[in-house]
Amino acid sequence: MPAVIERPGLSRPRAARIALLATAFVCAACGLVYELSLVTLGSYLLGDTAAQASITLSVMVFAMGIGALAAKPLRPYAAVAFVGVELALALLGGLSVLALYAAYAWLDIYTAALIFTAALLGVLVGAEIPLLMELLQQIRRQEPGSAVADLFAADYVGALLGGLAFPFLLLPIFGQIRGSLIVGVVNAVAGLTLVFLLFRTELSRRSRWLFGSLTGVVAVILVGSYLYADRFEATAQQALFAHPIVRHEQTKYQNIVLTESISPFGTPDIRLFLNGDLQFSSVDEYRYHEALVHPALAGARRTVLVLGGGDGLALREILRYPDVERVTLVELDPEMIRLARTEPRLLALNRHAFDDPRVRVINADAFAWLRTDTGVFDAVLVDLPDPDQTSIAKLYTKEFYAMAGRVLAPGGTMVIQSGSPFFAPRSFWCIETTVRAAELRTLPYHVDVPSFGDWGFVLATRDTEPRLRLDPAAALRSLDPPSLAAAAVFPPDRRNSGAPVSTLMHPVIVDLELREWR
Repeated sequence: MPAVIERPGLSRPRAARIALLATAFVCAACGLVYELSLVTLGSYLLGDTAAQASITLSVMVFAMGIGALAAKPLRPYAAVAFVGVELALALLGGLSVLALYAAYAWLDIYTAALIFTAALLGVLVGAEIPLLMELLQQIRRQEPGSAVADLFAADYVGALLGGLAFPFLLLPIFGQIRGSLIVGVVNAVAGLTLVFLLFRTELSRRSRWLFGSLTGVVAVILVGSYLYADRFEATAQQALFAHPIVRHEQTKYQNIVLTESISPFGTPDIRLFLNGDLQFSSVDEYRYHEALVHPALAGARRTVLVLGGGDGLALREILRYPDVERVTLVELDPEMIRLARTEPRLLALNRHAFDDPRVRVINADAFAWLRTDTGVFDAVLVDLPDPDQTSIAKLYTKEFYAMAGRVLAPGGTMVIQSGSPFFAPRSFWCIETTVRAAELRTLPYHVDVPSFGDWGFVLATRDTEPRLRLDPAAALRSLDPPSLAAAAVFPPDRRNSGAPVSTLMHPVIVDLELREWR
């Protein structure tokens, strides 16, 4: 017969075990949310999702092993140690995103701070299971294998809850900073409730007073941080941008920032940033969008497909042609479209392009959408963010360009924004080489966009030779036939010297992009 230890307030060991396993469930969910928060923050700030996930998860898992070993001498004081661990986890985990954001915005020590934070969190999370195991055995002695099975089942199911709650509940509703603070509070409540209900007799009066005081301090810090979160985020974000922020949106997919200042020419300078990357400056965006749109629309253009371009500026240029009958724009983030439809500064720039009846907007992943039956188009414009994140890499692969090429009508033209051939020549020529590998004929060209520098594009066709030309009726500010012809000439030190092909299974474009723009 197994030995049973009854605790005050819970006369039945079965109920006590359920309460303890429920605590393990909640603690596991909180622990996984902390991990995902660090990975997500790193991908937002630095862009390299794979590297951020690898650093965070490997450091945390290693530290969890250290924490499990460190908990062995604490087993005789399991209740006291567990309360201490949960309070520390609540404080560190709850403040982790806020502290790392500060390290990035003001101290420029993000990676070192990430490793330190992930290690501390890992040690604390690793100590939870041995301490909970000891408490479980105090309630009712079990065979080790059975006790481990029960505890790990609760732990793994709790991790499932945390993994689903983070992207579908915490992140979209509360955001990164407040979501972590809420989880910190839940973490503390779960641990303290278990110990003070079931194991309070193991705590001396002094310990109860001490932990009660510490709980109050942790609660004040977390609640105060929650209330201060918006002001902190606005201050930290402003530290990252040279110009005043006038609009900020954290969406399910990206961080959108709009800034406004006065340019050296005395005109307003509106700038759009996605995940910290500049998308345009109103001072010279026309140079980029004229070069992107008009060479591709010099031929057939009755039906046009735009992949990306959620700000509506490329759309504005397309709609200048009255013979364009239908434009389909595929944009992943519906919040970007909403902003382009409602934000006065963007509306002034895109000239209410989304209100044109010829425009059809589809909120979908461009890669997934191209795999469906999409029809054919006379022109395809690929106006996507730079491939400095793993999530975007698939949109710069041989497979993606092959699918885009298949929706081109006979004689149709595609154009791809391809980055800077001056600052990132390997990345630029990797894109051109990848488009050619998709059995398309290519013609690279580049123009000067002062906000970006030297910026390049790849014109591509499927069944004819691509030609750089303009519609004679197009009255453009930055391009004419002679300047466009010159755009196809590259200096010797910026020509293709054997760039690799980027594929789904080997997305070399991300590594090239990160190395060249570092």
